[in-house]
Amino acid sequence: MNKDFLRELLSTGSVSGNEVNLEKKIYDYMQDKADLVEVDELGNVMAILRPEASFKVLYAGHADEIGLMVSAIGSDGTLMVTEIGGIYPTTYPGHKVRIYTRNGIIYGAVANSREIAKNKELQASDLRIDIGAKNRDDALKYVELGDTVTFDTDVRELLNDCICGRALDDRVGAFIVMEALAKAREKGVSIGCYAVATTGEETTGNGAYFAASRVKPNIAIAVDVTYTSDNCGISEAVTGDIAVGKGPVLCNNPSIHKKVNAWLRDAAKRLGMSIQIEAASGHTGTDGDTMHKTGIGVPFALVSIPVRYMHNPAEVCSLKDIQDCIDLLAEFFVSCTWDMNLKPFNA
Repeated sequence: MNKDFLRELLSTGSVSGNEVNLEKKIYDYMQDKADLVEVDELGNVMAILRPEASFKVLYAGHADEIGLMVSAIGSDGTLMVTEIGGIYPTTYPGHKVRIYTRNGIIYGAVANSREIAKNKELQASDLRIDIGAKNRDDALKYVELGDTVTFDTDVRELLNDCICGRALDDRVGAFIVMEALAKAREKGVSIGCYAVATTGEETTGNGAYFAASRVKPNIAIAVDVTYTSDNCGISEAVTGDIAVGKGPVLCNNPSIHKKVNAWLRDAAKRLGMSIQIEAASGHTGTDGDTMHKTGIGVPFALVSIPVRYMHNPAEVCSLKDIQDCIDLLAEFFVSCTWDMNLKPFNA
């Protein structure tokens, strides 16, 4: 695992719709690790092994993150915002933020007071960002409507192989699919292997649609993050007993392909790797839902990294889980053959 590159990705702003800087870093990084690296009109970056092969497996991890967008500027020069993706507005007051403008990053402070802190129904439209501007005209010299905003955070390593940072959801997934493809290349593959860092998952899902529609994969696997039931997580009655540090998570869901899940289990068994299982009764809420419905339909599975405090400025996950996921997906690539029978039974 290239921890320096992971840190670089986690330190780069990529609010949904504004992923170019991060995608360019992935594009450059993969140049000597794949047979072909492409970028499409939306900014999806795709690395490919054996592009001539007819049987194709596509991994997708989304490069975008949740955040804010500048929607108006007050007469006093403060910025008003709207949400991009599933933010918690109450996490913003009193924090430093970065505003991504056409001329680079400028910094701001989100206004806070006792009255604001007491507002349990706080909305994104209630937030005000102070960039030090004297008035609206002064602010407009630096910022325009549509500029995106993230927390001004860093990446830290915690105890027991854990890391903490903003938007592990889902830059760890984008990192994993690329590292898995690079490792599979070293081991040798017999099918077409595709790894894409998608745009827009937190908002529109259009990146995954573009990617899967063009590749027309035989199998697709979404690589994302999932909630845990440990340490302020959700109830294990909802999805199962999921914990950080206990391995990648496979999802049982009505739309997920049971054979693909079984093959992933087999790959984990060959590696002597522990995996976790979660249950989801509806849509998975990932790029898998989008890829599944492209073309004539694509069998898909979901592999996730357990993350505590999802969609907060300090998410926590395990580096061991990330490495295990890379190893699992590389092994799956290597184990795939052109004649895999995806039908649930013979007729």
